[in-house]
Amino acid sequence: MRFDYATEPAEEKRIGLIVLQTDESLERDMRTLLPASVNLMVSRIPSGLEVTKSTLAQMEADLPAAAALLPQAQPYAAIGYGCTSGSAVIGPARVRTLVEGAAPVAQVTNPVTALLAACEALGIKRLAILSPYVEAVSKQLRDVLAEEGIASPTFGSFEEAEEEKVVRIAPASITAAATELAGQAEVDAVFLSCTNLRTLDVITPLEETLGLPVLSSNLVLGWHLMRLAGVTPRTGAPGRLMAI
Repeated sequence: MRFDYATEPAEEKRIGLIVLQTDESLERDMRTLLPASVNLMVSRIPSGLEVTKSTLAQMEADLPAAAALLPQAQPYAAIGYGCTSGSAVIGPARVRTLVEGAAPVAQVTNPVTALLAACEALGIKRLAILSPYVEAVSKQLRDVLAEEGIASPTFGSFEEAEEEKVVRIAPASITAAATELAGQAEVDAVFLSCTNLRTLDVITPLEETLGLPVLSSNLVLGWHLMRLAGVTPRTGAPGRLMAI
């Protein structure tokens, strides 16, 4: 027996997210930050077990296919590519072009573009940057920021290339390193780089201790996606940035 059925328009806001194959943190954090009214769609992109400039660059070739795996029937208010170092290596403009060519979307962002938008919103010109990765990987991010007028007078790293270890770095270690970095130079804020780093729970305590805004890859990406999509964060989202 065949039944007739009625259809309803898709009225909810759709946000797309392209997550690294090895990332265990970003998707969870986005579901913590985004309001329940947003329909979050997630795709994965192949990524190496170790983070190097060559594995990051390879994602440029894989981005269109990853974006095309997002459901295509309805348009997205915004799509985010979730890799800070990859965005710096590939280039934010190139990331946008690749995603726009593969999915129906009004706005595209990534952690680098989102960080620059957050710095503008908060009046930040000098960042202390903490990264899990070696200097060779992080240098590209610092160069991109410098080109946009954001200095990073102090930088520190856990010098870890393996993603399965990056995600296991304890929040207490992140807090201790960020606190030390913030005291090494006059800065406007602290940035915790890497979408796989577990940062959301340390942001509010660090802000209270340092008296400075504390940003992270996942925080700025979630904030910018919501701003582009015209939605407000979930109640209780951490950080000064989310109050803007």
